[in-house]
Amino acid sequence: MNKRRFLFFAFSGFFLVHSTFAQDITTTETFSLQEIVRMARDRSIWALQAEVRKENRYWQYRVYRSNYNPQLSLNGMFPNFIRAYDPVRQNDGDYDYIEVNQNNSNINLFLSQSVSVTGTEFFINSNIKRFDNFPSDYKLYSGEPVSLGLRQPLFFYNELKWDKRIEPLRYEESKREFVEDLENISMIASNRFFDLLLAQMNFNIANINLANNDTIYKIGEGRYNLGKIAENELLDLELNVMTSRLQVAQSLLDMETSSLRLRTFVGLANIENFQLQLPNEIPAFEVDESNAINMARNNRADALGFTRRQLEAERDVAQAKGASGLNADLFASFGISGRSEETLPNMYTNTVDQQSVQIGFEIPIVDWGRQKSRVKTAQANLKLEEYTIELDEINFNEAIFTQVKQFKMLREQLVISERADFVAQKRYDIAKNRYLIGKISITDMNLALRDKDDAKRAYIQSLRDFWTAYYNLRLLTLYDFETNQLLYTPVEE
Repeated sequence: MNKRRFLFFAFSGFFLVHSTFAQDITTTETFSLQEIVRMARDRSIWALQAEVRKENRYWQYRVYRSNYNPQLSLNGMFPNFIRAYDPVRQNDGDYDYIEVNQNNSNINLFLSQSVSVTGTEFFINSNIKRFDNFPSDYKLYSGEPVSLGLRQPLFFYNELKWDKRIEPLRYEESKREFVEDLENISMIASNRFFDLLLAQMNFNIANINLANNDTIYKIGEGRYNLGKIAENELLDLELNVMTSRLQVAQSLLDMETSSLRLRTFVGLANIENFQLQLPNEIPAFEVDESNAINMARNNRADALGFTRRQLEAERDVAQAKGASGLNADLFASFGISGRSEETLPNMYTNTVDQQSVQIGFEIPIVDWGRQKSRVKTAQANLKLEEYTIELDEINFNEAIFTQVKQFKMLREQLVISERADFVAQKRYDIAKNRYLIGKISITDMNLALRDKDDAKRAYIQSLRDFWTAYYNLRLLTLYDFETNQLLYTPVEE
């Protein structure tokens, strides 16, 4: 009976431990590099910020576009009531304060359309005015049922013309910058992925080294008690155990810190336990330097920025020239005007023709070289911007060329690092076995242990460098060389 009870509790305990262990396994998720990058691009706070910036720039562009569409506005004043004593000049030249009790109201409907080529503004206007004098019960309607006109600046800086050349480029830049923001998020996510991966690897190495060093130390104690090794060698073995314990504690802290940074960036706050999959499957594709430079010049926001910056500098020169010398505006309108002391409809029947032509001008006579200095400053800034753009284009091409070369070199370095990791691990296994049978010293085994750990870290660093270069190449060209697809395709508005 006691034996059966013992077996029952033993099997119960086994299944309890097994189920708990299985539950822990199921709650620990494993993520690949591509999954981490995809989550960062989809739901990280940085991705949401990029989306909001994109939307903001879209509405700024809509504001610009609205300047070239007809504008309809309604304005007026009702009521405009006044009750007071106002000074009124009499026939003999004296003033007398007369009680004023009246109301002036008006309403105006204004439709305008600007022409970007000439800067002309055409308009159609209709307005009504009503005057009420309450003491005498007098009212008067007046206004312009319809009038057509134009405003034409002469010898001026045409802002609409320049905006039409610059603002579409600025908006196109913003759309490409959004894709670049996402690629930059991919690169940051990759770096944080490898921060945690390296921390997890260091933690695993530290635990394995602690277990191995503890086992070797216990064997060393037995040898020391038999007089086969000296005390200093036993102390070296004990020091290895203590060092391994410190490394376990430090690597655990590093792993927790890196895990928090990755979960915060990607949006994995609800997942506590997860492992990262080693991204050792390297995509096989070749990148040509000239092709990469062409892709970058066709797709990157900076390439459009070169053209936009040139136009903005030329615009500033035109603006400085437009503000100097003769400045004149032509205003002309024609239509009908009416009045009525009875009812509002009578105002539309009692009408006369109405015409208006005005030319206002301003000519600086003595400004002590102010306008000339402004023009010369703008022209000097244009030259400076041209040289700066030329230098930026050189740096732009060099950055792409260097990145492609580095990408190819890192691929070759990764193959060497992977082989070095394998060799160092094999060498350590042999060294440990030879030490256990007394063929080599503790110093030689420690060297093999250090080389094994350094080779493993170097391999992870090589993986990190390769994938960082991979995502940076996408960022610099906005092109996926692995699938031969554009990351951004311009869309006609």
